[in-house]
Amino acid sequence: MNDVINISRQLMQGLGVTITILLAAAIFSYLMAFIAGLSRLSKNLFLRKFTGLYIEIFRGTSLIVQLFWFYYALPMLFGIRPGSNWIIGVIAIGLNYGAYLSEVVRSSIEAVAPGQTEAATALNMSSFQRMQLIIFPQALRMMLPEFANYTIQMLKGTALVSFISLNDILYYGDIMRSTSLSLAPLIYTVSLGFYFILALPLIHLSRKAEKIAKKGVAS
Repeated sequence: MNDVINISRQLMQGLGVTITILLAAAIFSYLMAFIAGLSRLSKNLFLRKFTGLYIEIFRGTSLIVQLFWFYYALPMLFGIRPGSNWIIGVIAIGLNYGAYLSEVVRSSIEAVAPGQTEAATALNMSSFQRMQLIIFPQALRMMLPEFANYTIQMLKGTALVSFISLNDILYYGDIMRSTSLSLAPLIYTVSLGFYFILALPLIHLSRKAEKIAKKGVAS
């Protein structure tokens, strides 16, 4: 029991980094999702192609490779460092999950029944009014469950920032494991418990989002 308490105290030192990375990366990924998702629906061919390239690159490559690219390759190849390790972690995770979520935004908007757009057009609404008042509110309800599920995935993805020397939960777990190898199973079991506890509110939000989405959209 004493070992569990001591391990928990050590891991709690990384709790702040894990939570702040998650919150910042989630906000950034949501922003990228809406920008990229709406851009994919644009009539501008260049914008659609450019956004499509971003989505395919970040969905088609590993998050940890992307972290290393921003951390090691970008400064060495171009002399550009995005900022502190914390900022690099937020950028990499945000861009990665933003690419996945952008497809959720695009597909949800396209899933709104065409009759809704036709009715809005018949009422002489502009394209902006149709999106703002008719299409987007219905699409947003469909997006919520996937956004919640991907946020849970994002929480798990934050564990990778320990590889770029950020002092998160896993970072302190690895330090303890390197000094007390015999405690490794217990250290990682307690670490699992930390991530599970952090995920519980997100799981609850995910279930709430599913209930909202089940209300459906007008046909």
